[in-house]
Amino acid sequence: MQVSETVHAANELLAANPIDPKYLVTTFGLFGIWAILFAETGLLLGFFLPGDSLLFLAGIATSATGATIVGASLSLPGMLIGGPICAIAGAQFGHFLGAKYGRRLFDRPNSRLFKGIYVEKAEQAFVKFGPAKAVVFARFIPIVRTFLNPVAGMLGMPTRQFFLWNVVGAILWVDGIVLLGYFLGDVVDENFPIDKYLVPGIAFIIFLSILPVLIEWIRSRRHKKNEPEAAADEAPLGSGTPPKF
Repeated sequence: MQVSETVHAANELLAANPIDPKYLVTTFGLFGIWAILFAETGLLLGFFLPGDSLLFLAGIATSATGATIVGASLSLPGMLIGGPICAIAGAQFGHFLGAKYGRRLFDRPNSRLFKGIYVEKAEQAFVKFGPAKAVVFARFIPIVRTFLNPVAGMLGMPTRQFFLWNVVGAILWVDGIVLLGYFLGDVVDENFPIDKYLVPGIAFIIFLSILPVLIEWIRSRRHKKNEPEAAADEAPLGSGTPPKF
């Protein structure tokens, strides 16, 4: 190989971005996306992978104009069936690790990648929303969807119960975002500037993803706010004890 070819290959390697969804779709294809879905939901080090944006772009790649817009063509049945299966398998593996190793799994010092706060947020979501809602909602929250699965196992969530809500969450997350990208790819033409609208589109998807969590959080805040008022109304008259706020 000539020196110029070596330099060119090195430049291409350095320019490659392993967390760029377009690069991942065009480079690794369907099987690579399956592996990424498994890693992001089953391996603690997979939390940095671009799950939402990857699924959205993969959905566009399954449309009629996908090959022209994205630079790759993917099978829609492969994404709708294989995607959830890999996401389910990854989350189930994470639950298994949490159940087997417990808190030891997270007993490591903070680093640039691993932060103890990630585990704390996952644990808070599990306690706040309850096991079923937490497993489903976590699918739509980056980082939390990686750490909540082993946390659920660590906190003793039964395997069968986890599997049920794991399946529900995986189908809603994977197929919902893939179909959104697919329908978008079908209504735009081959000259659609995907690079220009990718970031706003992903931001919109993330907003839709966390919308159920925001609604649940608002409801919880209102419930806590109304609790002192209800307690004050129920306090016996003349008790002489002022209500606490």
